[in-house]
Amino acid sequence: MEPKEGVGDGMLARAYGVLALAILVVTLGPSAWAGPSLLFDATNGAVLYAEDVDTLWHPASLANMMTVYVTFVAIQDGTLALDTPIGCSKLANAQGPTRLGLPVGATITVETALQALIMKSANDVAVMLAEAVSGSHEAFVDYMNGMAGRLGMTRTKFANANGLPDPDQITTARDMGKLAAAIVRDFPQYASMWAMREMHIGKRQLRTHNGLLIHYPGADGMKTGFICDSGFNIVASATRAGHKLIAVVFGEATVQDRGLRAANLLEHGFRTYAWKALFGSQTLETMRMDDGAKRTVTKPAKVFSPVCGTGAGPVARRKRGQAVVAEGGAQAQPAKPRVRGTSMAKKSSTSWPW
Repeated sequence: MEPKEGVGDGMLARAYGVLALAILVVTLGPSAWAGPSLLFDATNGAVLYAEDVDTLWHPASLANMMTVYVTFVAIQDGTLALDTPIGCSKLANAQGPTRLGLPVGATITVETALQALIMKSANDVAVMLAEAVSGSHEAFVDYMNGMAGRLGMTRTKFANANGLPDPDQITTARDMGKLAAAIVRDFPQYASMWAMREMHIGKRQLRTHNGLLIHYPGADGMKTGFICDSGFNIVASATRAGHKLIAVVFGEATVQDRGLRAANLLEHGFRTYAWKALFGSQTLETMRMDDGAKRTVTKPAKVFSPVCGTGAGPVARRKRGQAVVAEGGAQAQPAKPRVRGTSMAKKSSTSWPW
């Protein structure tokens, strides 16, 4: 359900171009619709900007970052290899969009699965990897949560491997920053996967949802996410002059807002990096926990997407039986994926993660 490549590209290109060429004063203060955001140095975790970083939020497809990390660990341990074939089970096949739509029994390699998951947030592929690593989706989710604890993600709980709507699935900008830093630190050999713009599976061409890879100079990863209850999320990395920065953005109202907010943060970081380094910075680990952060999950004030409804007023909800409309213009009837035997449609009326 991610927008088709080409839809809004002209607008994105102009917006990023104006940002990169004409921005003189970078404004990073809170806006009417802005959610939590974070900017830090990937090498040492030095925080360059932070806003509501301990506020609980739904990760949407950013949950796939942990699915990928755990799979990398399995490869490192010898449980899997990049060329290991993994099969599509009934549970994987039952997942809702976005997905590859593989039939039950079809196989792809772990490498192809990882690439499709990073680029296209393929929900069926996430379950395929989960079952290949841990034997069952439920066991894999337990593994995800155990790994989150080991990485210091103290306010994160995973409920599924793909980010599909679940009220129990929560995280924070700080925690997603810790996960992103761990990916960069522990598995640099797979950096190219996070930077891929397109790939082919058979005759099918997949293209990235991360517009910064195309339009922002120096961008080299990582992952986007979207459900109606989260708004448009992104973890974005970029490297210039040997410095890799990572931006985390939650809850933007549109794809364009998500990209511009992340680009704005990154641009601010690169422009101020030298003088900020002179004074030292708090890190993801040393930055004081916000005692005033909300203890219940926060949702965006506004989301503009046909997938969620009209986009007018507070987060729009899809009426029962209404077709889900992708931003690319195609219509599809919403599937009713089941995870751990529980209907996701009953848990949330929001649509699918990107």
